[in-house]
Amino acid sequence: MADCVVNFLVENLLQLLSDNVELIKGVDDDFKLLLEEVKRLKAFLDDAAKFHSDSSQWEQLVQDIQKMVFKAEDVIDKFLVQAKLHRNKNKVGRFFDVSHLTTVRALAAEIKGIHEKVKKLREDNKDAFQPKPVLELPKKGVEPTQGPSLEDDEVVGFDEEANKVITRLFEGPAESLDIVPVVGMPGLGKTTLARKIYNDSKLSYEFFSIIWVYVGQSYKIKDIFLNILKFFTKRIEDHLNDDVDTLANLISDYMSKGGRCLIVLDDVWEATVIDHVKKVFPENKKGHRIMMTTRDGYLATYANPDPHNLKFLIPKESFELLVKRVFGKGSCPDDLVKLGEKIAGSCGGVPLAVVVIAGALRGRPNKSDWQRVEKNVAEHLYKNSQESCLKFVQMSYDRLPQEVQTCFLYCGIFPRGFDIPSWKLIRMWIAEGLIKPQQTYTLEEIAELHLNDLVKRNLLILMQKRSDGQIKACRLHDMLHEFCRKEATNKWLFHEICKTPDNVIPSIQDQDTRRRLCIEPSILYDFLSTRPFAEHARSFYCFSSKQKQIELSPNDIKLIHKAFPLIRVLDVESLKFLFSKDFNQLFHLRYIAISGDFKALPPTFGTFWNLQTLILNTSTSEPTIDVKAEIWNMLQLRHLHTNIPAKLPSPTTTTGKASCLQTLSMVSPESCKKDVLAKACNLKKLSIRGQMAAFLETRGGISNLEELKCLEHLKLLNDALYMNKLLHLPPAFFRLVRTVKKLTLANTKFPWSEADRLGQLESLEVLKLKENAFTGDTWKPEVGGFSQLQVLWIERAELETWEASNLCFPILRHLVLVSCDKLNAVPLELADIPNLHEMKLDNTSKAVKSAKDILERKTSKNIKFKFSMFPPETESKGTQ
Repeated sequence: MADCVVNFLVENLLQLLSDNVELIKGVDDDFKLLLEEVKRLKAFLDDAAKFHSDSSQWEQLVQDIQKMVFKAEDVIDKFLVQAKLHRNKNKVGRFFDVSHLTTVRALAAEIKGIHEKVKKLREDNKDAFQPKPVLELPKKGVEPTQGPSLEDDEVVGFDEEANKVITRLFEGPAESLDIVPVVGMPGLGKTTLARKIYNDSKLSYEFFSIIWVYVGQSYKIKDIFLNILKFFTKRIEDHLNDDVDTLANLISDYMSKGGRCLIVLDDVWEATVIDHVKKVFPENKKGHRIMMTTRDGYLATYANPDPHNLKFLIPKESFELLVKRVFGKGSCPDDLVKLGEKIAGSCGGVPLAVVVIAGALRGRPNKSDWQRVEKNVAEHLYKNSQESCLKFVQMSYDRLPQEVQTCFLYCGIFPRGFDIPSWKLIRMWIAEGLIKPQQTYTLEEIAELHLNDLVKRNLLILMQKRSDGQIKACRLHDMLHEFCRKEATNKWLFHEICKTPDNVIPSIQDQDTRRRLCIEPSILYDFLSTRPFAEHARSFYCFSSKQKQIELSPNDIKLIHKAFPLIRVLDVESLKFLFSKDFNQLFHLRYIAISGDFKALPPTFGTFWNLQTLILNTSTSEPTIDVKAEIWNMLQLRHLHTNIPAKLPSPTTTTGKASCLQTLSMVSPESCKKDVLAKACNLKKLSIRGQMAAFLETRGGISNLEELKCLEHLKLLNDALYMNKLLHLPPAFFRLVRTVKKLTLANTKFPWSEADRLGQLESLEVLKLKENAFTGDTWKPEVGGFSQLQVLWIERAELETWEASNLCFPILRHLVLVSCDKLNAVPLELADIPNLHEMKLDNTSKAVKSAKDILERKTSKNIKFKFSMFPPETESKGTQ
């Protein structure tokens, strides 16, 4: 932790010396002296990170180092603010503050003293510092050898359990509601089993609706009902103010119009949840079902006198699971088999224990490592469950590289049970300075590697994948969440603002170790009413899983601006935000995520010279948001996200340094001028939305995309309302975006005869054709195109006839057809594509028979093939 904080200080010092040299003439020597001392200390800490020590003296020194770094960081950040204000006022002459000068000199001396102190401690306690291995990122282009891939969803020892529960769901009372509780101790795999059952394709043939609801300890009945309602209607905002009874009746009405429904309630803690959810089921005698998971045996028998008690793994299964999690598809080396069997046996048949211990062993083939783990497992297993589980996490946590440890603990800032979007988490890690730069990777690539590592080590739960198989959303298990909160508090990584037992919010003033603050929306108003001032705070988060925004008065919002003058990360999307004079002076902001009624991005945003990520969600009725800030002078800006198209300004000059923007999501077509895209030449992700006719036809329109030599993801979203002109895909399109790996088209209404032009994109791996991207009733792709295409998604197409051979999509892996209700058949020849192992049909009923023929041909060759459809054929026939 300490070296990570020192990195912040070094970054600020380097920024001061390089970007503001003209402001510190006369004091630059003192800052350079401080910089040298900090560099020496950082070099020492980097070396010390290769060791671990049980010395309490060392722990105290680390805390002293952190406090010193915090103090120096505050001085420098305040100096930068004053320097920025000084420069903005266009004052002539030298600028420095005598008090800062004195403090800088004193800090340099103190840091030098700490360096000598830690050096002596190391020399006097050599035995206390034991070496530990250093984990490195894999070289680019080389696949990591440790652990299973994300595609591996099998769970050892659960097939029989899943079949038993599925049988109960199928064979229960034919007409009445039945509840099947799954009960077991923490870590036994209740949620894992439930998700395995939930994803089982057999359920789609028996149930018209299958709904997953996470409950948890801090549930609210209304939130549970809203989550259920999301399955039936997209207009969830229309019902946010409905009471519980109204929501129950509404859900019941929806259910009465369909077939059998299964609701999975995960992690239930109170009987009131069961009582309320039972009320949403209509009395239509269709045999609806509830499956629930709980660790409470009493609650399970309350729901059903005969609950399903989840069994423990037998030793053979535990060892099989251990080997699978440690070596993936490989086998356990002979010299580790006996040790592995002992370790697996010591886990007492608890899958979570096996999985977490496997995380500590993964990538550690040395026998001595396994012997150390084998000696420690037993003493942790037979204490109280909560403590022992935390110790399992600790063992896996200790094996992480220091940088990944911090990234893992940081995940605890999100609320319990919160699905964390991977792109948001990665952006925040970078803004917080938790990702160290490397020559062969971008910061985003390093962060994504860390995220994949945490998922593979089972420290983060994979909740949702992208179409290309990458992580879309993840979650911390409750137990791991508790670990992160405790450990992060001990390390001063972040602090959760909570009310005391006597319902008081403690003051955060002068608590300079609390650099990152997170708060629940429910107590935000009470917190602001204390008129907080936390000059030491660098981050402030307020997350909410609810759809409705918190509305505070303008004066309350301004209190946030005044409370954190040196803030770097601000994520308050859950409340309705507004700008103020104080907000414009938060010059250190690196990451902003806000929501409000914004019509424009004001010019004052151009003063945020450190800003890396801007997420702006607006509720304005305007079709676009006008970016008035000079974003091309914001040389740190990497990602700009808006929920409506942004109108970008032209750069004031075409010379100078190129923008480091990697993401523009989304912009208007008229913004994609040649000078704009030339300045944004490093873009990797670009989403364009608006009236596409002029953009696609004019020479100065889509041809400007040739300025983007690094573009990987492109979205063209046409606003087709009132469009009476037939659009055409430009013949030279493949030359303009030849680096694109993922392409999404929507409402462009190109003729299917032009679709083959996309096959010329030699890098294209994912193609999503949504909402009439192409029009017409026939598609006959030519052989030889789409050579790299792995994912094909076609949605809301008028397509009736699709003729294609396996040579048209030679390495296709995943096919999705959504609302293609006129399509007569999926080409049977696609069954001969070796890589094709997953197909999904959603409201594409005419093509079901052909899809089943593909399934049959695949399974007849003993090829693993996943086929899913909605609605289930048995029910769709009954409702037509």
